[in-house]
Amino acid sequence: MIENKYVYGPVPSRRLGLSLGVSPIPGKTCNYSCIYCQLGRTIHLTNKRKMFFQVGEIIGEFEKNLQSPLEFDVVTIVGEGEPTLYLGLGELIGEIQKRTEKPVAVITNGALLYDPAVKSELSRSDIVLPSLDAYDDVSYKKINRPHGTLNFSDVYLGLQSFAEEYQGQLWIEIMLIKGVNDDDAALNKYSALLNDLRYDRLYINTPLRPPAEPYVKAIDHEKMDRAVEILHGIAIDLLHSQGFHSEITDHYTAIMSIIKRHPMNQFEIEGFLKSRGCSGIGAILDDLKKDSKVVSISYKGYVTYRLK
Repeated sequence: MIENKYVYGPVPSRRLGLSLGVSPIPGKTCNYSCIYCQLGRTIHLTNKRKMFFQVGEIIGEFEKNLQSPLEFDVVTIVGEGEPTLYLGLGELIGEIQKRTEKPVAVITNGALLYDPAVKSELSRSDIVLPSLDAYDDVSYKKINRPHGTLNFSDVYLGLQSFAEEYQGQLWIEIMLIKGVNDDDAALNKYSALLNDLRYDRLYINTPLRPPAEPYVKAIDHEKMDRAVEILHGIAIDLLHSQGFHSEITDHYTAIMSIIKRHPMNQFEIEGFLKSRGCSGIGAILDDLKKDSKVVSISYKGYVTYRLK
């Protein structure tokens, strides 16, 4: 059994296929505390880059995982917080690329793209997926609740500059929230910002897992269709995702390893356990509900489990 601290999955990604995740950030460490975050509120709000873990430790675990017959489409650096806060990001990307021919993607909120060092490090990756959830400073503070040293103008100009220089695939994502940023006025403001950006794909998302704040709701299909029409993007709720995977043999430990970074609903857990030949699915779900380390949330007809 592989005891993973940094590497997890593969987990299904609607954009990337089967993603082998790498997390170089301690839990809930970010420079945002987004109202829609599926991991809950940020505990460690910081905008200071640090070498949280040694690159060698992460790569050592990554190599052990590669020794197993894993099927995955991409290595994704994201995990439990904002990966650009990791001071060893550029080195980590390079070391991963030495060990696999699969593309390396970084999922980021894009807040630090104004930093030349961050831009240089991210430029080594094959795919960068930055968020653009706001269209001005007011919406930025309302939706992303950034660290006090950040402002929307710097963040957008950083994204714009990175987009001009980056040679890989740039996939932008906008998270639309019911009654917050989903009306035509907001969509037209996004459209104006996007017109000044070079990017390869635009994904339009809406909260499908329990968010950090209970008032956050998903937009309906009509609103999504309208957003696709105005922004010419891809509705992410229409994309298909594959199943979860873990090399950890103990079923409960495997689930805990996954939900540490990627919440799962009861149907995903049931499918995951069935694929492993588990016969005690009901008992495991009961244990998850009783576990003091786990939060179970009922949302849109699903019970979703994530770590506290």
